[in-house]
Amino acid sequence: MLKGLVPFIKEEEIQSLCRQMGEHLTADYAKLEPLLISPLKGSIFFLNQLVKHLDFKMHIDLVSIVKVEGHCHIRRDVSLPVEGKHVLIVEEIVDTGKKTHFLKERLLLANPASVKVATLLNKNSRRIVPLQCDYIGKEIDDRFVVGFGMDADELGRNYKDIYMFAQ
Repeated sequence: MLKGLVPFIKEEEIQSLCRQMGEHLTADYAKLEPLLISPLKGSIFFLNQLVKHLDFKMHIDLVSIVKVEGHCHIRRDVSLPVEGKHVLIVEEIVDTGKKTHFLKERLLLANPASVKVATLLNKNSRRIVPLQCDYIGKEIDDRFVVGFGMDADELGRNYKDIYMFAQ
């Protein structure tokens, strides 16, 4: 375990948040057969748990976005057709919103029926771009968290709970 971490969100609460969001998404997307797009790497942990609570047909794709000198770039692009689809971006955490905003704007160029954002954790206080999340598991204040896909220099993603660094 990384040094200086204290428990923040236990596995049971994470599972409850996934279940609750899954119920909302099932109600909203049951007849739409959406395309779920998950940015690598951390969001695959959330995506994996979330889809267990979705009761509808869906397609899943993964993308990779990197920030170089403050600008976002696609490293791995969407491989499935987006035009006319209801797209749901699935993120483990939305912080400044820069990468998610970049991805959403890029997807909108492909003429989808809709693009919405689902995130397990939302740090709205850190937002630097105009981005609204449509489905939020939990709002958190400005703290650095690791676990359940979130990392500190690529470490800690595998923790089943979410931890924060002691202040």
